[in-house]
Amino acid sequence: MFEGPVQDLIDELGRLPGVGPKSAQRMAFHLLASEPADVARLMDALQRVKQGVLFCEVCGNVSAAVRCRYCSDARRDPTLVCVVEEPKDVLAVERTREFHGRYHVLGGSLDPLSGIGPDQLRIRELLARLGGNGPADDETAVAEVIIATDPNTEGEATATYLVRLLRDFPGLSVTRPASGLPMGGDLEFADELTLGRALSGRRAI
Repeated sequence: MFEGPVQDLIDELGRLPGVGPKSAQRMAFHLLASEPADVARLMDALQRVKQGVLFCEVCGNVSAAVRCRYCSDARRDPTLVCVVEEPKDVLAVERTREFHGRYHVLGGSLDPLSGIGPDQLRIRELLARLGGNGPADDETAVAEVIIATDPNTEGEATATYLVRLLRDFPGLSVTRPASGLPMGGDLEFADELTLGRALSGRRAI
């Protein structure tokens, strides 16, 4: 344990996701040895994140304006909506360069043990959007919703819940990304769920 502000900084850095005690200590001492101008830039960036970042009124993604660049891009297909848990998932989908529709960010996944239910997520906004009552209300109806929640217990529960809700929308196709074996992986190291889904989702070649 260190004394005073140094330990306070280590404690705060250690609260960040993926940062352990040793990493927090290294970062704290790096900042301590940095030039005041470098620290000032970091402080300014942190302050601007809290004060200058908005959430898109349509999809809930982080944005610099009222609408994010995906919702305001007329070239993207408005009939196709990909539902993800967090803004970081939007970037993951974009990196594939396979999706050219729009997004809806839930803000998490169902987790009753942590007190996260449907009311804590942006599910109501999704239903309003599909019903033509959201901020993106236009003449183009959504034809397909891709539920791209994480392939874990909470993500699967969220996907199942959404499927039940979306059944009531006539003509709406609800899909889920296929799950399978990663490239370069060995079959013997695949878990049962991944291997099972790879087999059930097999296709002709």
